[in-house]
Order: sequence, then C-alpha cells, then structure tokens
Amino acid sequence: MKLITLDNFKDVSQKVDLELRKINNSNESYLTHITNSRFANGEGKVKLENSIRSEDIYILCDVGNYSISYQMHGKEHMMSPDEHFQDIKRVISATSGRSENITLIMPLLYQSRQHKRKGHESLDCALALQELENLGVDNIITFDAHDPNVSNAIPNLPFENFYPTHIILEEFIKRECIDNLLVVSPDMGAMERSRYYAEMLGCDVGVFYKRRDLSRVVNGKNPIVEHVYMGVDVRGKNIIVVDDMIASGTSMLEVASKLKLMGADKIYFIATFALFTEGIETFKDAYKKGIFTKLYSTNLSYVNAEVNKSKWYVDVDCSTFIAKIINALHHKDSLEELHNGKLEILEKIKEVSN
Repeated sequence: MKLITLDNFKDVSQKVDLELRKINNSNESYLTHITNSRFANGEGKVKLENSIRSEDIYILCDVGNYSISYQMHGKEHMMSPDEHFQDIKRVISATSGRSENITLIMPLLYQSRQHKRKGHESLDCALALQELENLGVDNIITFDAHDPNVSNAIPNLPFENFYPTHIILEEFIKRECIDNLLVVSPDMGAMERSRYYAEMLGCDVGVFYKRRDLSRVVNGKNPIVEHVYMGVDVRGKNIIVVDDMIASGTSMLEVASKLKLMGADKIYFIATFALFTEGIETFKDAYKKGIFTKLYSTNLSYVNAEVNKSKWYVDVDCSTFIAKIINALHHKDSLEELHNGKLEILEKIKEVSN
C-alpha cells in the first residue's frame, strides 16, 4: 500500500499516513514522494521518486485548494480546479501500469456542481469520471457529492460517496448543548441531508424554499427573490442549518437572518466544504451581529487561513476517517460501518444525556 499525495492535500495526507501507521502498528511511512514541477510557460509534469511496482496506490488530492500557486511567464499564477485535475491525470500516467490497483481519493468531487445538463451546457463531472476510468483508475472515493447519481456515468467503476456526518456531529456534541434542537435545510436540494442530521439527533426538521427570479441570471444563476419557510415554529429553538458546501454563504446567512426574525435562539451552520470563494467579511459582520453562533466544517478541502483562525469556525479533522477507509479497502473489509456512523452518534447522545 502506497499513498501519493499532491501538494494541495499534503497536510491532511500526512495525518492520514500517521493514522494508518497506528492502525497497522507500522514504523514505516506509506507516503511515496513525487516531484511535481512546471515549465516556465505553465506546462507541468509529475515524476515518482519511489518504486510502486505491484503496490495498491491511493492518490489523495484536493481540487478545491486555491492557495497553491506556481510561476508562469515570471508571474505568480494561482491553480484552479482544472489544473489540479490535470495533475491527478499526470500522477496516474506516471504509474504507467506498474501498480496493482489505483484508488483516487478526491474528497471534493471535481466539477460536482456541473453534474447535469440544462440546454446546451457541458456535462463536466460525468466526462471527468469517464476520463479517470479510461486512464485506469480502479476506485473513486469522494465525500458528500453534490449529486451522487453522477456515478451513473461510470456504471462499471466502484464509486464510494462517504458522508462525514457522524464525524461532524461528534465534534458538535462535544462542544454544544443538544437540547431543544431543530435542523433546517436552506433549500429543497439539501433536504435529504438535513433529514439525515435530524434522524441522527432525534429532532424535527424544517426547510426553506428558494423563490428565484427566472428572468435574470447573475453570476451564472437565477437570483433568489425570497426564502419561504416550511416547518414547525422556530421560536426559542437552537437551529442547525445544514448544506454540502459554502461558496459565498449568502444563502445561509439570509436563512439565518430570517430565522432570527422568527424568534430562533442560537444558529449553527454545518457544511462539509467551507470553500469561501468570497464572503468572508460578510460572515465576520454577521457573527458580530449575533446572526449565527458557529460554523462547523471539515478539512476535506482547503479552508482559508483567516477563516480557520476565526472564533466562529470549528475545523473538524477527517484524517482518521480517511485512514480507516483506506485500510478497509486495502484489507478488502466491508465499508458498511464507515458509511453509517449512526450507532456511534446515538451512543454519544446517550452519554451526554446521562
């Protein structure tokens, strides 16, 4: 078993390596060193520095990491998801069929928001998955895919979509009071995820319907005109607002503001990926105004350093979870327990209640 990590996921991969060594009582690192270099015009190449012959390979990559840069034509150039994905293909190419199996661990699924076609649009996520299959990838591991049904594009390739729900909730239960809770979905699309959180916590669930102006397009989407709430009374409730990712977070903050006006007490945000492509200052202002209490998110994708150090942000470490998944795959064990952590959460809730 060998781990190949790209620079965009190095910190987490090192933690995963340590956890794997603990699990298997090994003194040797599983990490295989690579050289990822660039020509002056921006073209890249990858070279493996260690032998991987007949090994099971696990490639770890964060396509959402926007802190990585390189020099192109003498100027600093920040890497995009497209370039990260290209580096994944370079790593696969560098193995040149020498490995036994190739498993790609891509927590933030590349192009996951472009998972279906409307009109004359590209179908990027499906195309990317098919390209990985053609290159020789044997397994794909991802987390909280925007739409898991995109796996239909590769019906013959194992595609495992894990949810870090129980890992996040364990951290939440450690830190917060779980009495008088209500889970609220910020839109209809996140309802299934929100219901799952509510079932774990044994509480009710509500939802907001986003009414959009279909006659206009702003930043690639129809702007929201109004959030309409459907569910039980929120007065005096501690609310958990759940979504898969935060880009600007505008929608979540609008939902929180509405809930506050409706009489909600504390409001917590939970998101698997805190991308923060914009909107950090808005979040800081909202926290100062008491609109929300905390944001819980994971280290499955890069989080802005300023956000990570904020009082209102809680970083949930998923490295042990990833290590357990890799170990189970390598030893051909069942992944069922890792897919469903409900029993663990119920035990934690019982402990807290007692």
